[in-house]
Amino acid sequence: MISPLRIPVAALEKTGRLGFGLRNAAYVFFAHVLYISELAYKTVVRAPLLFKNVSLSIEQMYIIGLESLGLVAVTSVFVGGEAVVQATYQFSGYVTLRYLGMVVCKALITELCPVITALVVSSRISTAIAAEIGSMKATEQLDAMACLSLDPIRYLIVPKTIACVCMMPVLVIFSELVAFTASIITALLFTDVSLTTYLLSLRMFFFPKDLFIGVAKTMVFGMVIAMTGAHFGFQSTKGAEGVGEATTKAVMTAAVLILVFDFVIAFLVL
Repeated sequence: MISPLRIPVAALEKTGRLGFGLRNAAYVFFAHVLYISELAYKTVVRAPLLFKNVSLSIEQMYIIGLESLGLVAVTSVFVGGEAVVQATYQFSGYVTLRYLGMVVCKALITELCPVITALVVSSRISTAIAAEIGSMKATEQLDAMACLSLDPIRYLIVPKTIACVCMMPVLVIFSELVAFTASIITALLFTDVSLTTYLLSLRMFFFPKDLFIGVAKTMVFGMVIAMTGAHFGFQSTKGAEGVGEATTKAVMTAAVLILVFDFVIAFLVL
């Protein structure tokens, strides 16, 4: 006689809870994306008002751009070196190393430098914006601004957003220069490629379009970084714990959105 089928109820319950958890997480994520989009629209509408006080944006450009150069430089050195090491490993026995510079150049310009620079900057700037606005909300400074008829988006968010959008291309170009230099040094020290061969291969199949796309999409990343930090700063609850949660959510969401927009832009233009 065939024994009845035993259904693992506990396993089904765990699977169901996991499914509901993933569904709720996706719902919350897309809800945040909608709120961030709304905040981005309000920021863009108020952006022309910044010309009445340009000094706010210049100050933020210094904080976001110049103070991030050291972090970007250190990261770019290892990005350029790692690109050469990985390309050499993949080429070994299959492709001649005379194409090493071309492959490294393509990878750095189109993906590695723009994306990794955006992720590194977001870890610093998104958290800083979320912490600043969250602290102002916790200490009721935002309420005080509302009482004085001062628009928080105009005076707090617009300067930071313009600074992020303007400085991200500058940081990426700087990152590419550092990464290229590091890749040349790594290739000379750890491979059999000569300097002349490597530099000549850099010019092979190089299209200005690749450089333009890699730099231009970082402006979108800059908008994402600023909007994500601002959104979670405004949404934070009062107290130190709420500010900490806001910074964590800001950097996590910014990283995911950067990768999402990178895929969308690559799908549309490449």
